Amino acid sequence: MNKVEKFNDYRTRMNEKIMAADNKVIKRFFNLDTNAYQQGALNVKTKEMLGLACSMVLRCDDCVKYHLGKCQECGVTDEEVYEVFAIANLIGGSIVIPHFRRAVEYWEELKIS
Repeated sequence: MNKVEKFNDYRTRMNEKIMAADNKVIKRFFNLDTNAYQQGALNVKTKEMLGLACSMVLRCDDCVKYHLGKCQECGVTDEEVYEVFAIANLIGGSIVIPHFRRAVEYWEELKIS
């Protein structure tokens, strides 16, 4: 199982476990997140690229992986993703570089999956 499959499998299993707890607040929070990334004044591709940049600045590797996967699904190109990486590094500073490295590694994995 490659990194992409492992990440997606783990995320799916844990989300199912979380939803099975049937907590109204948690369900509403997850729903809010889902709805925020729907088509609106901004298209889904743009929203996913924003999510990626924010996740990098906040240094959340799981979120970075998730948004990279969604970016790939939306047809984000290498050139576009590297512009997102550049903005995230500019805003977040050098502390983002380790997350940037892992993001590049995961982006490469996504392209061969």
